[in-house]
Amino acid sequence: MILETAVANLLSPPVLAFLLGLIAVAVRSDLRIPEALTKTISLYLLLAIGLKGGMALREASFAEVIGPLVLSLLLGIAIPFVVFVVLGFVSRLGPIDRGSVAAHYGSTSLVTFTAALVFLESLAIDYPGYAPALLTVLEIPGIVVGIVLASRASTTGVRWGAALHEVFAGTSIFLLSGGLLLGLIVGETGYAGVRPFFEEPFRGVLALFLLGLGIEAGQRFGSLRQAGFGLLVFAAVFPFAVGSAVVAIAVLAGMGHGGAVVLAILCGSASYIAAPAAVRLALPDANLAVPLAASIGVTFPINLALGIPYLTWLAAVLTG
Repeated sequence: MILETAVANLLSPPVLAFLLGLIAVAVRSDLRIPEALTKTISLYLLLAIGLKGGMALREASFAEVIGPLVLSLLLGIAIPFVVFVVLGFVSRLGPIDRGSVAAHYGSTSLVTFTAALVFLESLAIDYPGYAPALLTVLEIPGIVVGIVLASRASTTGVRWGAALHEVFAGTSIFLLSGGLLLGLIVGETGYAGVRPFFEEPFRGVLALFLLGLGIEAGQRFGSLRQAGFGLLVFAAVFPFAVGSAVVAIAVLAGMGHGGAVVLAILCGSASYIAAPAAVRLALPDANLAVPLAASIGVTFPINLALGIPYLTWLAAVLTG
């Protein structure tokens, strides 16, 4: 069933839209998604996910949520450390760029998370409604730890005030947290009035966003040559290595099939929205083309095509 759904997922409009974006770059088409539209779509996805998560949090008990939240926080701190150390062995990146990559890979990908939820829903696999809260918790420590690791080698210093303001008040965290709060306040009754807007068009909007990401991914492949083959291998292996470990940890923690998949895909993804903005402010010496080429050009499409189905299968095996 998972294999059949994975094949169907590869032929779904969102995934095919991403492929279309790659093809557009390959044939040198002038197809572009206006930046204003891309930002609007990001706002829509963040608020839609936040609202649904807030409603679910309203129904969840403290005992049900606290364990996964603490686990997410610990993983958000540990993963960038691991990334920083591993890159020292497999790549020729300096400490500043290794810290920058660690910040991106310690953070999360909203669109990968969204695609995972759509995949689980197509299999009728339940996942925790508080999942967006895990996304919010994981987004912050990875960025901060990555910047700390890089700061030790920075000659220009780190603009901590601007960076932390971007992390906590930037669009991603602010709107996702705000959506969670709104969902908590309005509940199912209040959400009913906007449900058609946030649910019916959701997959179509996601497809349009993935078209833009496909174009961006195609444009960034060339930057991988700057960092060498080691970073390419790292970006390809990361979702499976980290995802597999987190699935096992989540299953042992009692998060169930869907919960294990959600946490694993969050930890096995990489940021290309929140992290770049914070790293740009904090580490002006970092070459942002390197982490963005790895996250968008390699890790994201691998997760979209293979990582999500694989982690769903692995969680099914481990949960029996």
